[in-house]
Order: sequence, then C-alpha cells, then structure tokens
Amino acid sequence: MRRWNGWGDDTIAMTLTEGAKAMLASQLGAGHRAPDALRDDLLSQVPASRLQGAHPLIQTDASTRFSMAFGESYGDWIRKRFGALTPVPDGVAFVESGEHVRTLLDLAQQHDWVVIPFAGGTSVSGHLDCPLSERPVLSINLTRLCQLLHLDTKSQLATLGAGTPGPQIEALLRAQGYTLGHFPQSFEYSTVGGWVVTRSSGQQSLRYGRIEQLFAGGRMETPAGRLDIPTLPAASAGPDLRELVLGSEGRFGILTEACVRVSPLPAHESFHALFLPDWDAAEAAVRELVQRRLPLSMMRLSNPVETRTQLAMAGHANMIGWLERYLALRGCRDEKCLLMLGVSSDAPTARHALKQARLTLKAHGAAYIGTAMGSKWAAHRFKGPYLRNTLWEQGYSVDTIETAVDWPRVKPLMLAMEQTARDVFAPYGERVHAFSHLSHVYPQGSSIYAQFVWANVPGGFPAHVERWQKLKAAVAKTIADHGGTVSHQHGVGRDHAAQLHREKGPLGMATLAELCRHFDPKKIMNPGKLLQDGDPWAP
Repeated sequence: MRRWNGWGDDTIAMTLTEGAKAMLASQLGAGHRAPDALRDDLLSQVPASRLQGAHPLIQTDASTRFSMAFGESYGDWIRKRFGALTPVPDGVAFVESGEHVRTLLDLAQQHDWVVIPFAGGTSVSGHLDCPLSERPVLSINLTRLCQLLHLDTKSQLATLGAGTPGPQIEALLRAQGYTLGHFPQSFEYSTVGGWVVTRSSGQQSLRYGRIEQLFAGGRMETPAGRLDIPTLPAASAGPDLRELVLGSEGRFGILTEACVRVSPLPAHESFHALFLPDWDAAEAAVRELVQRRLPLSMMRLSNPVETRTQLAMAGHANMIGWLERYLALRGCRDEKCLLMLGVSSDAPTARHALKQARLTLKAHGAAYIGTAMGSKWAAHRFKGPYLRNTLWEQGYSVDTIETAVDWPRVKPLMLAMEQTARDVFAPYGERVHAFSHLSHVYPQGSSIYAQFVWANVPGGFPAHVERWQKLKAAVAKTIADHGGTVSHQHGVGRDHAAQLHREKGPLGMATLAELCRHFDPKKIMNPGKLLQDGDPWAP
C-alpha cells in the first residue's frame, strides 16, 4: 500500500546509521517528534460533495476525494502530518479513455466546474492544490490510461497512455528490447504525462535527453477542443506546437497520449565513483567532460558538504575510514567532492568513454574508486525520498529546491542558496544543514539541486509552515537574483509561481495568459498553477 502521509510503499523504510544520527545531532541538535494526525480524523472533516450524482464516472466518497487532494511537497507533507486539512476535490473521475476526458471537460464547461488533472501524485511544487472555490472541483485521474498503445520499431517511437508510470513503461519497452531511459527520482510513481507537462528530467538525461527531447507528439484534450500533434523527425513549419504541451501544467488541457522517442537497450551499463580534491577542480572537470560531449549517460557531482553527509550516512565505519585515508593520500581531503559517472552504451563505446573520462578527470586530480559505490547508488537510486519519512520520525524536516544557470554562475548561486537558508533560520536561533549537487550538466551550464535539513521544533503546523514558506521564498528570490530558472525539473505549480515573471518578463507572462484564455475561455483548468491568481497577467 502507498503511504497516505509520506513517500512510497508503506512496507519500505530507510534506516539511519549511528554515524548519521550523530551527524544530525552535531549539526542541528536534537529533533522534535510531533504526533501524527490520524487519517480517519482528517476524513471526518471532508465536507459534503457538490458533485453528488453529477456523472457515473465521478466518485464522491470522502476517502477517494481526500487521496487526490495532495502531492508530495513539504507543504502537502506537513498538512497531512498535522491534520491541517485544506480543500479537497468534490469528485474524482477515473477515466479510461480520451473520450472520457473529452466528456468530462465538456461537462465541466457546461456546469462551471474547476478541473485538476491527477496521475502519479508526485508533484513537489503544488500542482495538485485544490482551490477554495465557489465552483465545484473535479479531479480527473489518469492512472487507468496506462497502456503501450503502439511501438514503431523502425522509427523508434512508442505511444503511451499519459497515466503510464515509470516502472510499467520500462517493463513494456524492455520486453521488446527498448528503453525510454527517463529516470527521475520519482520514477516509481510518476507518469509519462506528468513528465511532459512539467518538463521533467531523468537521472540519465545526459544520454537519453530530457523529456522535451523524448516527447515526439501526442494528444491533448482542451476545453477549446482536441489538439493532435503529429510525430515528425524535424520541421520548419512555424513554431513547434509540442511546446504548448511541454510545461503546460494542466492550464491548457489534459494530455491523454504521449508519443516518445525510445532507444534500444544498452548492451553495457555501469556507474563509477571518483573523488576530486575540491569544488573548483570538480566543477572544472565536469564542465570539460560535458563540453567534450563524451558519450556518458550521467554525471552527478556532490559538493563537499553533501559528500561528507553521504559518507557519514553510508555506515560501514571501518571501510569508510580506510577510504578516507586512501583519498587523503591521493590529495582528496576535507573539501573532496564525490562524482558519479554513468556509462550506458555498447561495450566498445563504453570502454572508450570511460577511458577518456578517467584521463580527463585524472588531470584534475581525481581518484578513481571503481564501481562498488556506483552499483550501490544504482540499486537504491529511487529510495532517496523514503529518507524523508525516516528523518521525520527522528524529529527532522527536509526539503529540496533546484534551479539551473550558465557555468559562470553555478558556484556563486550554489553558495548563495545554502547561505540564504542559513540566514532564514538564524533569527529563530536554529540551524539548517544545507548541501548541494549538480544532477544534470550541459555544455552551457548546470542544474543545482540543493537540500535543506533542519530540526523540528514544538509549535505544531503554524511554526512548521512559517519556516518552510520563508525558506522557499528567500531561496527562490536568491535564485532569481542570480539569473537562475525557477525550476529545472520540478515545474512551477503554485509554489514557484511568484518568481516566474522575473524569468519570462511582462510580455512572456502576458503571452502565457493569452494561451490560457485561448484554450480555456471559461477558466476551469487547474487555476493558480503556473500563473498566479490576481496577477496583472492572470487569465
């Protein structure tokens, strides 16, 4: 069963080593374990539905409606943990075809219902927040649109129902010798439609591409009608209409089918660990590698604080001690940075890529460790979110904020994001453990994925939400001040919408608002996401 108030399968749990517990206590002090609200108590607060009997597809029981009301952001998390119930949809429709979606959108327009698309429920940006609305709110659940509709092996194109989750996509494709190669950390539950409409990026996008490179075409049902986007290898026929779907976040309509570019399964795949002496050497090394365009599938570079944190949490104290001594002999001491390399290709290409990468990295002082750490990382690559459950049980909170900038701004912004978080908590007399990694690198620049851990304090929901909101707002402003994007891989949603205008500019925001008006003239689609209600350019 999937947890109702935490991440993932309720039979899976992460444990903290004694070293990790000691590190948290040293860095942050003792945590405070707050009692969790009971699901039955929250269900008892769900108001009566305004869509009772509206359509045979629409379910209106409190349990189903409650389960569609939250994503996986920290705000969603603490509302469930503390029992701070926010509005829930009036009904949930589990659609089984594009025709079902079309019927429900027509009904919503006719009766003035708000519509929120829902699939994997993994949004960490407030995409699923239900508005407090005078209009009934309908959640359209796409999880039954989960088929491989067609595989064209000559063109290497696969057409999938938009609600197909990552593991099912890979199982269906691998049975026929192919892979999509899109592996976000939310892979276990997130869906291809969600990836497209939030412009997702997978852990091995260096080889396979971000979702915008993989998305070849598809079908979107909008209040104004159906938008079919054909698959073409390339075109010079005006603006690319795929861009109207990519990143649309449910504001223009609901994606029902996605046609994606797939690849043959690689004959060889391995993950390798290296350490570099300090951040400047490490950043220079990965920049050189990516600008050489070696056929690697992944580069993941941890800064010194994250590297120390990972080693502390690894357990096996004696082995880590030996590793630390060996690395010190190689010049990688307190400021060392861990780099994970992925190689996914045919065997000769893999050997060449790894050889060239190691030569380049050696010139920057890297110490090669082999594949043991990389194999362990690959085996647990989707378990990271489970750590939030464990930390909460120990009395700590964690959240992530990510962005991307050109190379000259990477280090200044990374340091500024971490310092901003510390500055937010300082007036409370509290500390935050801030650390970062580069998860996706490009010849032009890199993403920055920052994580923040802090000790919970007594005070209930208001105290927790105040700290989190101040943290999000301050770090988002820092990102905008440094010219970074409001989101590299999580989308805008409601949580990041306040800073979007600094990235898009007034004319860009007005253009997005006009597109909303064109596709959704009655303003029923996922209000408040991407564009804020009440803004000058709001549709």
